[in-house]
Amino acid sequence: MTLEQDVLVRPVANGDRPTVEWLTTRLWGAPEVVVHGGAYYPGLLPGFIAEREGQIVGLVTFEARPGVVEIITINALHRYVGIGTMLIEAVRAEAKRRDCHQVMLTTTNDNVDALRFYQRRGFRLAALRPGAVDRSRQVKPSIPRSGDYAIPLHDEIDLSCPV
Repeated sequence: MTLEQDVLVRPVANGDRPTVEWLTTRLWGAPEVVVHGGAYYPGLLPGFIAEREGQIVGLVTFEARPGVVEIITINALHRYVGIGTMLIEAVRAEAKRRDCHQVMLTTTNDNVDALRFYQRRGFRLAALRPGAVDRSRQVKPSIPRSGDYAIPLHDEIDLSCPV
């Protein structure tokens, strides 16, 4: 089953900010996301919302820097129906619009489903930061000690994809 034809992907608008913060808190455990030593507030970042029949079914937030768009959060609320791919494509198009040459993101060592998803969409492993999640836990103690499939959660993995 695919929902792609029923899904609208649109930029996050200022009026969406409280919803993005609420959704981030619900999905990530807090309004901030700690990655590679820094705290990001997705409710304040640019991004895209995927909607189906007026309901949010996906969200991606990003930070744009010269030459690079970095995905900070991405969530498809319904998996295996194309929403995540649509959000990735929206970010790629935005990166191209901003004359960026690369889209990058960071995930964790336990997130094997995401590693498969990203690599199938052209992302390549770019860096490994052993112990980065352990260090982030000092900033955000609510980060769990184990993640998907009960894998101990310790490391960050960067992936990148040319635009």
